[in-house]
Amino acid sequence: MTQAPTPTADIVRRLVRSLLDESGDSGEDTDGPAGGRGEDGTDGPDVRPVAEGHAYTWWVGARHVLRLAPDRDASARRRRELRVRDLVRPHVPVAVPTSVARGDWAPGLAYTLDTKVAGATAGRHDVSAVGEADLAGLLGGLRAVPARPAEALGVPRTAPRSLEALRRMAVHAAERLAAADEFDAALLLQLTPPGAAQLAAQTGTAVLTHHGLTGEHVVVSADGRVRGVLDWTEAALGDPAEDIAGLATAVGSPAAVRAATLAGYGARPCLRGLWLARCDTVIRLADHLQGRAPGPLPALRTRLGRVWEPIMLERVTEFKDEDTEA
Repeated sequence: MTQAPTPTADIVRRLVRSLLDESGDSGEDTDGPAGGRGEDGTDGPDVRPVAEGHAYTWWVGARHVLRLAPDRDASARRRRELRVRDLVRPHVPVAVPTSVARGDWAPGLAYTLDTKVAGATAGRHDVSAVGEADLAGLLGGLRAVPARPAEALGVPRTAPRSLEALRRMAVHAAERLAAADEFDAALLLQLTPPGAAQLAAQTGTAVLTHHGLTGEHVVVSADGRVRGVLDWTEAALGDPAEDIAGLATAVGSPAAVRAATLAGYGARPCLRGLWLARCDTVIRLADHLQGRAPGPLPALRTRLGRVWEPIMLERVTEFKDEDTEA
C-alpha cells in the first residue's frame, strides 16, 4: 500500500488553491476559503493545524476546516460521514458541519472542506440549562432517525459492551491508579457485579449513535448553548448509553444525565452510560500512566474528574425486573 504523504502547509495550500481554480474564485474574497495571503506572506489561504498533534485537520482561513483522511479505512468513513450528516441534520437542533468541497487529496485518500461551526469545544465553556436542553434535543433526535436508511448508508451495528467485563478491568486499573496516588480505588466498589448485571443493555433499544461525543466534538458558545456536534465518522446503530457516556466525559455527569432524562431516557440507560464513562476513564488514565495509551495527561485527569461528579439519580434509583426503559 502506498504510504500517504504527511500533510504540510504547502500541501494543504496547494489543495485549497486547486479548489479555488476549479470554482473560478480569484481568492480575493476573504470570507471564503481563499483568504488572500497566508500569515507567512505566501500566496493563497492562511492554513494551520487545528491543534498540536492534529496533522490531518487544518483551519483554512477563519471560516473553514479541512479534514484529511490518513488511510483508506478512514477515507471510507469520511465519505460515509457526508451522507450520515445529511440524514441526521433534519432531526437534531444543533449544527452539523456542512461540506463545501470534497474529493481525494492523495490517491484513494479522501478530504472534506467544511464550514466552521461557531463556538469552542466543550470544557472551555460550561453548558447552561438551555445547553442541556440542546443536548436533550440531540439525543432525542438521534433516537428518531430511522434505522433502515442509516443501514442503507453503511452505518454499522455495534453490540452493547459488557459492563461487568468493563467493571473488572476498571477495578484492576483503579488499583494501579491508587498506587500512583491518582484515584481512590474504593469508588469503584459502588458498582457491584449484581449492579452491573442490572445495568446490562436492554434488548431492542439500539438507536443511531454519534459514538464519539468527546469534548472536542461538542461545540459550546460563551452563553452555554450547544451550537454543534463535529466528526460523525464513528456513527453506529447501537447502545444509546454510549452517547450518554460520551457526554459525561465532555460536559460532566450531572449535565449528561439531566440531558438524557430530558430526552426521555430512564434511569437504567442513564446510569449505564454513567458507569461506562467512569470505567473507561479509569482504564484509559491507568493505561496512559503505564505508557500504553496516547493523549495528554491533563485532559485525561479532567475527564476522570467530570465523570466522577456525583449525581442524585444513582442514590435514589431502584430497578424492578419489569423495567425495560429505552
